[in-house]
Amino acid sequence: MSSTRKRFAAPTLNSWEDADLRLKEIGEIDLQIKGIEAAMNVAISDAKLAAEMAAKPLMDRKALLELEVKEYAEANKHEIEGKTKLLNFGRCGFRLSTKLMIGKVAACIAALKARGMLDCITVKEEVNKEVLRTCPEEIIAAVGARKKVEDVFWLEPDYERLKG
Repeated sequence: MSSTRKRFAAPTLNSWEDADLRLKEIGEIDLQIKGIEAAMNVAISDAKLAAEMAAKPLMDRKALLELEVKEYAEANKHEIEGKTKLLNFGRCGFRLSTKLMIGKVAACIAALKARGMLDCITVKEEVNKEVLRTCPEEIIAAVGARKKVEDVFWLEPDYERLKG
């Protein structure tokens, strides 16, 4: 779970049996943590649901009020000077909004390329590390990268045995 690295002056374990008992304890701790996290997630879900249920009548009322103001403003648009109607408790109005609707993205990109409109295309470039890793060392170094090889320790408790 935690990636905190701890170094000891001398090994504190004296046998593989000691190591096995530590793995058992690590696994038991992981299972307890998972239980705590599961209970937390249930509590969070319950709190979200309660908040949604408490807010729903307010949100529904707000949506109705907004619709009523919109319908009135549309029916009386001729009384709005400019784009905004300033009222005592707020303002409302109309503004032009332009949306760009694209049918098939691939076809649109191909047509933009054919017309030389490359400034209308966004290209995200990033290094493909999986491919670069397979290149010879001299190529990797020539492009300003390097391989870092480590012998990384790992451990894995046997959760099935701990549950049984």
